[in-house]
Amino acid sequence: FALLRPSYTDGTFNVNGTVRTIRGYTTTVIKNRALAFLEESRTDTRPWFAYVTPYASHGPFTPEPKYAGTDVPAWNGRPSVPEADRSDKPAYVRNGTQTLEDGRTVRAKQLRTLRSVDDAVQALRDKLAALGQLDNTLVIYIGDNGFNWADHGLTGKAVPYRPAHEVPFYLSWPGGGLGGGTTDDRIVANIDIAPTVLDAAGITPDTPHDGRSLLGSHSRDHLLIEWWKQGTGADPKDTWSSYVTKDRQYTEYYDLHTDAAGTVSGTGQVRFREYYDLQADPYQLRNGLHQATPAEEQALGIPGLAAALAADRTV
Repeated sequence: FALLRPSYTDGTFNVNGTVRTIRGYTTTVIKNRALAFLEESRTDTRPWFAYVTPYASHGPFTPEPKYAGTDVPAWNGRPSVPEADRSDKPAYVRNGTQTLEDGRTVRAKQLRTLRSVDDAVQALRDKLAALGQLDNTLVIYIGDNGFNWADHGLTGKAVPYRPAHEVPFYLSWPGGGLGGGTTDDRIVANIDIAPTVLDAAGITPDTPHDGRSLLGSHSRDHLLIEWWKQGTGADPKDTWSSYVTKDRQYTEYYDLHTDAAGTVSGTGQVRFREYYDLQADPYQLRNGLHQATPAEEQALGIPGLAAALAADRTV
C-alpha cells in the first residue's frame, strides 16, 4: 500500500498491486489503513513491520479542512532569519530574497498540515496500547529532511545549513529500555534505522550497512551530507558535500552535476568553501573561511577537514 503521486486529497495509491484513487485527505487515508493493519495483529501473532509515511508537510501545504484556519504558535525567527550580512556566503545565498514574513507563512502552512499527522500518531499509539503491544513495539519517528524558514534568505531544503538537514528523531520501546524520556546526544541519521530495527528483532544482516544500531553504544564522530545538482538548468546552487561534527561543519561546492541517468559531469573543481564553529556560531552566521589567510585556515584545521571530506566522498 503506497501513495504513488504526492498529494493531499484524493490520492493515487497502489493497493496490493492495483493502482486506484482513494477519496479523502491522504494523511487520514494512510492513518486508517495503518490502524486496520494493526488491528489484524489482534488475531495474527506474527511479528509485524509498518512504515507509515504521510505526505505532510510538503508543498503545497494543504491542510485538512478542519485545520485550515487553525492558529499556530507565534514565531519570531532565528538569528539566521533572514541574516542581514551574507557577504561571506556563496552567490545563491547572497541573492536570497526570503524574509521573516515568508518564513512565517510557510511555517504556519506546514504546521497546519502536521495537525493531521499529530492525530495519526496519537491514534496509532492508542491502538498499540489497546492491543497491549505498546511496550514491546519499537516506534521510530523521524522527518525525511529539514526546511529553511527564510534562514539565510532561503526557504526550502537541499542546502548545507542546519535547519535544512537536522530533523526530529525519536525512539520509543518501553520493553527495550527506551521509555524514560531520555536525551541521546550521539550523531545519528536515517541510515541507522534499518540496523536498529534488525537489532531489535534479533536479526544479523547478511549485507553491509552504512548505519549502526542505536540500541548499542556505538558513537560516530561525524556525518557526510551531500546534495547533487541535476542538469545545468536554473538551480543556482552547485553540487556540495559537507563534513559535520557536533561542533563544526566544513562544506565544499563543486563544478559537478548529474544528468537524468545519474551520469556525473564537470571538472570537480572546488568553487566555494564554508566553515562554521557550531558551538560559537550555531546559526552559521560567520563563515570562518571568508577572507581567511593560509595560516588562519591551518589554525582552523581546514587541511585535515578537507582530506577527511575527500576520503568520505570516495567511499
